[in-house]
Amino acid sequence: MNKKTALITGGASGIGKKTAIHLAEKGYQIVINYRNSKLEAISLANHVNQCYGTSAIAVQGDVAYQEDCERMVKETLSVYDSIDILIHNAGPYIHERKKMTEYSFEEWNYLLNGNLTAVFNLSKLIIPLMRQQKWGRIITMGFDRVESSPGWMHRSAFASAKAGLASLTRTIALEEAGYGITANMVSPGDITDDWKEKSIQESKNETAGRNSLRREGTGEDIARVIGFLIDEQSDFITGSIIPVTGGLDILGKALK
Repeated sequence: MNKKTALITGGASGIGKKTAIHLAEKGYQIVINYRNSKLEAISLANHVNQCYGTSAIAVQGDVAYQEDCERMVKETLSVYDSIDILIHNAGPYIHERKKMTEYSFEEWNYLLNGNLTAVFNLSKLIIPLMRQQKWGRIITMGFDRVESSPGWMHRSAFASAKAGLASLTRTIALEEAGYGITANMVSPGDITDDWKEKSIQESKNETAGRNSLRREGTGEDIARVIGFLIDEQSDFITGSIIPVTGGLDILGKALK
């Protein structure tokens, strides 16, 4: 049986990197998409090739642009026979707090293209391949309470794109169920800085010296959920939006 291939956008660092390693450990072939992090992506691909008994490649492309999405798919299929799993981890974000009217037209369009239209572009290219084999897994990334389309001051472009993506994810799940394709969204909690690439055990070790049972969220927390959702036996889970927040009100914190 051929190994399944997973394309991870924004896979060179952070949660994407931790997901790539987690899936490599499970034997998946990995395609690491990157925009600017060439050295990191190549280093990760080499690490996978040397350590996990599977294979990986690095593919450059900015998901906000249709032509890059087309090239990414073409380059992947020049190496692997199929793209079985699509994990939309990349998503442009502007940290500066801005009211909607303060966004430039270029910023607004880039954030919507990178967070929403990119999923359409790649899914349009890859879903026909999944249909042929009657199997596929699509994972998108959201934020706390995204399924309720909440207002989020100073994050209008990002929030609008992700709220639209929640609906698109569920629509894909409905439209493609007959082909054995599932689509789910994972909504990470407040996983910051280095914790995106750390393990659950590292987080537990950090907590051990404190009088608190609550630990930091890690990239491994997200990777494990993704690994479960793409499993062969997880076909009954589709159209779901799954918060992985440690039970915290992440959006409420952000709105303060």
